[in-house]
Amino acid sequence: MSARCAICGKGPQVGFNVSHSLRHTKRRFMPNLQTVRVDAGNGTTVKIRVCTKCLKAGKVQRAAR
Repeated sequence: MSARCAICGKGPQVGFNVSHSLRHTKRRFMPNLQTVRVDAGNGTTVKIRVCTKCLKAGKVQRAAR
């Protein structure tokens, strides 16, 4: 599984941890992805990984259980 949102394509970003002494070490900022069951039409459901921004914005409708 890749760390990408299936809707907006948001993926990991890179940056630095900065300590109190201002030393910089590389780190990754991972998107907050949730596995969601979505209606795929004709009564079937599909699991996709979606970031929480897309869920909150209503870009994805969860499937009813």
